[in-house]
Amino acid sequence: MAKPKTRSYSRYATQAAELLGLTIHEARIKRGLTVAEAAERAGISRGLVNRIENGEMGCAIGAAFELAAIVGVSLFDAEPTSLTRHLTNARDKASLLPKKARKSTKAVKDDF
Repeated sequence: MAKPKTRSYSRYATQAAELLGLTIHEARIKRGLTVAEAAERAGISRGLVNRIENGEMGCAIGAAFELAAIVGVSLFDAEPTSLTRHLTNARDKASLLPKKARKSTKAVKDDF
């Protein structure tokens, strides 16, 4: 299947991305980092830093999270130990869920 040329996002998702970008931008300025310095520390391009800060939805989530960590933006909790606890709980819950929710693509042999 071909990838769609444009993708629509919910208002909530676009506003969340914009808020994250503005928060990262503000934290970067407070730390006195230039776009080039932040990009170098995160291992990404200056253009990607700008796109993240502008709240563009097509940016890689890993790059946005790394940039947030570098400039000191807390994404989930203020304490790393609390984040680890929440992550462990989420992994425990996920382990109880079935591995696949899709129907099997194997053809059923019903020749008797």
